[in-house]
Amino acid sequence: MDVLQLDVSGRPQAWITTKEAAVIYASDGVAWTLGDPCQVLRGGLQRRTGQQSRIEVHPIVAVKGSVPSRAWRSAPALSNPKLFVRDRLVCAYCGHRFHMDELTREHIVPTSRGGADSWMNCITACRGCNGRKGSRLPEEAHMSLMYLPYVPSLHEDMILRGRRILSDQMDFLLASVPRSSRLHG
Repeated sequence: MDVLQLDVSGRPQAWITTKEAAVIYASDGVAWTLGDPCQVLRGGLQRRTGQQSRIEVHPIVAVKGSVPSRAWRSAPALSNPKLFVRDRLVCAYCGHRFHMDELTREHIVPTSRGGADSWMNCITACRGCNGRKGSRLPEEAHMSLMYLPYVPSLHEDMILRGRRILSDQMDFLLASVPRSSRLHG
């Protein structure tokens, strides 16, 4: 189980392990938490009291300290698994749903014709449709897009990373995802 780490203002920073979260708790680095504790970590016995130390880890932990402004300027990194989840495993040309192994990253404007390898120029396509389109533009291949590409927000990117997300974490992330996002549907 991973913990969603936020900055003090509530922006997602990373997925961390419960042990990494325990270090933040132990160093008094937690600003606030959300959700019911999801794991209890037990340590050694305290010499004075004889009680075992314990840390209750919450699914969402905000960390004290300032955040560099540059951290929020760039688009999330593009990867095939995140692209395929963004597009819900649906081919943008034929509209059928496929297993991840049967999908490809399709460049709307082919890279051989100057197209960028970016969120706004990439969609999910099945192998058959990708091969049929080849190095042509969709209109040249007489193929139309069933949906348009978009750049995922920071909150969407945290969902797209494919972790096992607890309900408290998903509720928190989806609350900041635009209603128009395919992740709501």
